[in-house]
Amino acid sequence: MERIEAELFTDGGNDAVVRLPGRRFPGVLVQGDSLHILRGDVAEVVEACERGDLDDARDFAGLLLANLDALLARYEAALGEHEIPRPY
Repeated sequence: MERIEAELFTDGGNDAVVRLPGRRFPGVLVQGDSLHILRGDVAEVVEACERGDLDDARDFAGLLLANLDALLARYEAALGEHEIPRPY
């Protein structure tokens, strides 16, 4: 394990925006439990598609998209607050 200093652009919650040394742009730190939940959400979409249940797949995908949109909005807000251009 290596200890480093990183720049923290938001509070240290489950989706902290941080920049590691040597990186031009910050990233989002996703905690392991949150990553597991995200993976489960994607699995629900896949399983609904495999069952041919497009209504459920659409609902699950909509929730997943809303969660990712919120995460992206937090990231973009942090960049804006620190006058960092978006990398896209």
